[in-house]
Order: sequence, then structure tokens, then C-alpha cells
Amino acid sequence: MPVITRADVEDVRFPTSLTRDGSDAMNADGDYSATYVVLRTDDEALSGFGLTFTLGRGNDLCVAAARQQVQTLIGRDVATIAADMGGLQRDLTADSQLRWLGPEKGVVHLSLAAVLNAAWDLVARAAGLPLWRLLADMTPEQLVDVADLRYLSDVLTRDEAIGMLRDKEAGKQERIAELATTGYPCYTTSPGWLGYSDEKLARLCREAVDDGFTHIKLKVGRDIAADRRRCGIAREILGPDRHLMIDANQVWDVGTAIEWVRGLADFDLLWIEEPTSPDDVLGHAAVRRAVAPIGVATGEHAHNRVMFKQFLQADAIDYLQLDTGRLASINEIVAVLLLAARFGVPVCPHAGGVGLCEMVQHVSVLDHVAVSGSRQGRVAEYVDHLHEHFTDPCVVKDAAYVLPSRPGYSTEMRAASVAEFRFPDGGYWSRA
Repeated sequence: MPVITRADVEDVRFPTSLTRDGSDAMNADGDYSATYVVLRTDDEALSGFGLTFTLGRGNDLCVAAARQQVQTLIGRDVATIAADMGGLQRDLTADSQLRWLGPEKGVVHLSLAAVLNAAWDLVARAAGLPLWRLLADMTPEQLVDVADLRYLSDVLTRDEAIGMLRDKEAGKQERIAELATTGYPCYTTSPGWLGYSDEKLARLCREAVDDGFTHIKLKVGRDIAADRRRCGIAREILGPDRHLMIDANQVWDVGTAIEWVRGLADFDLLWIEEPTSPDDVLGHAAVRRAVAPIGVATGEHAHNRVMFKQFLQADAIDYLQLDTGRLASINEIVAVLLLAARFGVPVCPHAGGVGLCEMVQHVSVLDHVAVSGSRQGRVAEYVDHLHEHFTDPCVVKDAAYVLPSRPGYSTEMRAASVAEFRFPDGGYWSRA
């Protein structure tokens, strides 16, 4: 079996601030960026590709951390890694000096996601399977051994997790066949960036409705009068039977969040996303009690599985929004999927940033096929930005992700895109 011989880590940045793509109340001018990791082997036909998502400045810090972490993988046999991906994740989190910089949060956790995402892509490519299928074909015991269940035993033990997965074994193949026909449902945030004009908002909402979307999300939080105007535009186009969600991106205190959401409640909102600090578990619980029946969604900035455990224990969220670039790849994601299923909370993953939609489709499919066994109340996020830079871009048809079929995690970027947008010496940034 091939051996990992080299790792390349690149700082890739796209100038999305110029068009205000991705703009919200907290992040007005982000440049969608990726810490991009490539694991090379002595087989020229086999490499692994992974990334995490940032917003521009500071991506270089994440790159530096990934270059430290990835050294652990040099010289390792791919078959040995594939046989114990849980052990690999534990090895990468065991460096006591790097761990001190987290632990399991911040830059070192983002960079760890990029490294582990590349490792999972490599293993799936070596098996000749899309990552969701590699995971879905595992036995309950194998999938639980992948999951990082440390610090979770007070609510979820290994035996309980295995039992949950065994309960979902029946019907697994039928669910896969169903997804092959229908795809996995998604919602779009593409119309709702805060920097867009009312005219662009209206046009993109109409296009989304014409494309079959029944869920649209708007960014809010800078000005209540503007939010009411924009929600009114969206609701008129959506009509009464489609769903409208809003996202404040953490800008409010708890009291402000409650007051602001109540001031928009007449637009029949499905959820308010990130109403306050992403670390404030009890604050989210207070908002949830106060704004019901509007749901509370959060998780794209939840550092790790322990935070999700606490959100669930505190009855603080109605929708769990894990992020494939913030958690420690599949190992931690499987643990969070199991936690959500244990508490009966639907997982609606955050996506939209560079490569996140490509990864999220695999996670949502795995959740439906092997973990929750359900799509009830679940929609994965989709944003129509930057997919052209990937060799295996996600495909959305009739407001649903088409089931990924090519080997890997769909995370390989086109070489020409990396050369053009590598920072600071790529073609675009050299000219800029």
C-alpha cells in the first residue's frame, strides 16, 4: 500500500469582499479562504486533499499550524492509517505542546480539521469510494471506533452509540436508494447576504423559488428597520408556504436578541441562527424559551463536541449546525451526529464557505443513512459560490444535493485555481 511522502499546505484566498458575497452583521468584508492540505504518496495516482475555511487575514496562522500537525503523517502507510482512523485522530490531538494552544478550539482545531479532512479523503480515494459510502458501509462497531467519544460518557457511552447504530441498520440500503433518486434536501443563503441591495435580494429570492427551494435564509442584525424591509421582500416572494430563516451571526446580547427576533416574528420565521455569542450555552437557552415557537439554530462556531453536548443538555437549540471545517473532521462529526440523534435534535449543517458544501453533502447523507435514519426537519445549507474551483463540485438539483459518487471527500481544488488564488504570490494576488 502507498506511503505518505510529502504534505503541501497552501494559503488560498478568494476576493469575495469585492462583491460582498458572504457579508453579514459580524463579517462585512470577508475574503473566502482555505487552509488547503494535500497529502502526497509514493503512488503518483493517489493523494488526499483537505481544507478548512477562514475569511482572509489570519489564514496564514492556520496554515502554519497545519504545517506543524501534518508532519505526524509523513512516512505513514495508507493502509495502516485506514485501519485505525480513530487512532490517527488521537495521535494528532496528543501533542501536548500544540494542544496547549487550544485545547481543541481556535486555530489549532481549524488546522486539525484541514489535516484530518485530507486524511479521510486519502483513505476514501484509496478504497475507491465516496466518503459517505465508506462510512455507511462500516459496521456499527467500526463507525463508533472512528468517533471521538471522549468527555461524552455522561450522556453517550460506546455501547449506547453502537446500539443506536444497530437500530438503524435495517432500511439502510433502502435509504441509500431513496437518496439516489431524490437527493438530500438543502436550503439556500445565496440571496440573503447583508451587503446585497434590495433589488439583488428580490431577484435571487425569485430565482431560488424558481429552482425549487422551499427554505431561504437572510442575514440580519445591523438595523431593525432594514431587516423588516428585507424580510418583507423575501416573505412576499416566498409566499406563506415556504420557510424563511434569519441569521444574526452572533452580534446581539441575549436581551437584544429576544427583542429583535420578536420584532421580526410576524414574518413567520422558522429559526433564528446564532442569536448571541457562540460560547453562551445558557444565553441560547434563554433566547429559545423567549422566542418560541421560532426555533434557535447554532453550531458553526461551536468549538468541539463538548460544546454541542452542553447545548443539547441545556435544551438550548432546536437545530444543530455543525461545521465540517471547525470540528476535527469525521471523527468528531460522527460523535456530534450521535449526540444529536441521542437528544432527538435535527442536524442542519452549516455550509457556504470554500469547500464546505462539498463536504457537508457527505455528512448529511451519512446522518440519514446510518445515524438518525431521518430527514424530518433537516435541510443542509447550500450557497452557490466558488464550486467551480473544485474537481468534484457538489451538484444541487431541485433544491437537493445529488448523491456524491466519485471517490473521496469532494475536497480537491483545481490546480489552476490554487495557482491563481494562492496568497500572497498567486496570479490574482500578485496582480492585485
